[in-house]
Amino acid sequence: MIVWVNGAFGSGKTTLVDELRPRWPEALVYDPEMVGFVLREIVEVPTGDFQDLRLWRRQVADLAVGLIEEYRRPVLVPMTVVDPGYVGEIFGTLKNAGIDLHHFFLKVSRETLEKRIDGRVFFPDDPEREEQVRRWGKDRIEPCMAAVDTLPGDTVFLDGGLTPPELADQVLARIGVGSVR
Repeated sequence: MIVWVNGAFGSGKTTLVDELRPRWPEALVYDPEMVGFVLREIVEVPTGDFQDLRLWRRQVADLAVGLIEEYRRPVLVPMTVVDPGYVGEIFGTLKNAGIDLHHFFLKVSRETLEKRIDGRVFFPDDPEREEQVRRWGKDRIEPCMAAVDTLPGDTVFLDGGLTPPELADQVLARIGVGSVR
């Protein structure tokens, strides 16, 4: 099975997956951003967003399927994907491969997202790049919030204001995995 944790930048996707990890030790963690970083080293990304590369979407889905087929373990995926076409492409490939997909979306207020983004440090030695990354995340808040109505009907919406342990409890209960603390 795949547990996809979606939400805006700063919503707590990685934090939630970090909380799930020790409680579900057999699960693998797969961050599709890494696929984007690799592609960015090989090809130009005209829009600046590697999700716009068809190859990124195909590789994300194919690698997820491969992880399931090769290792027969559940996979946790913390990744923002809100474009309905891209969601359809990736999730369609996963479902066509017969993978049990659980899609969770962390709903968080704009104010909280901005505060969390401002509180992060990505490039402490490069203030200009630091500001670029913050601006990137903030510029995507609105599209992420607007996409809530376009996500698949089986998406489970979670209150991203809850604590990571509370969210992990909800995810594990929803997918039927016992909580290990």
